[in-house]
Amino acid sequence: MPDSVEAAEQMVSQWEKNIADRAQRYQQMADRVQGMSITEASRDGSVRVTISSNGLLTNLTIAESARDKRMSELSAQIMTCLQRAQSRIPELLQQAMAETIGTTDQTANALFADAKKRFPAPPPEEPGPAAHQVTREMRFGPADEDAPPPPPPAATPPAGPPPPAQPRATPPPRRRPPEGADEEDFGGQSYLS
Repeated sequence: MPDSVEAAEQMVSQWEKNIADRAQRYQQMADRVQGMSITEASRDGSVRVTISSNGLLTNLTIAESARDKRMSELSAQIMTCLQRAQSRIPELLQQAMAETIGTTDQTANALFADAKKRFPAPPPEEPGPAAHQVTREMRFGPADEDAPPPPPPAATPPAGPPPPAQPRATPPPRRRPPEGADEEDFGGQSYLS
């Protein structure tokens, strides 16, 4: 406790100066972080994403070379680039903190820990494009598409003229309902209701 009023005023003045200095450094950090953007590209360069400092997508560029890719492969590349970009946010935040408010500040460390939790490292990439597994979403035809097709039937010479076509049986004529009788009675109500 200060011994005099003058010492107390000096202590309060020092606190105010420290608070103003700290607020200015936090504002510098906030300005620096706000101006950050991160860009990542796929290995083949067909996908490029840019995100803001809060991890939101601000630009997506898909090159013409991507038109021959399957949609599932293209969307996976977009998401991988996005995750890689977002995983860099904590590192850049820590760098901005070190340059402005320092790394020993408790609030700064809490911000860094929160950023690491929200933007974790992306899963490891599988090497090479051949490692991508294609998930089949729909199948048409036999259940086992990976089985080899059956061998073609052996060619046999025709055994004479084809048999004559059988005449089609004509269906019996429909009977007409009696005059005034409906096929179904809906009691005056619409059948759509």
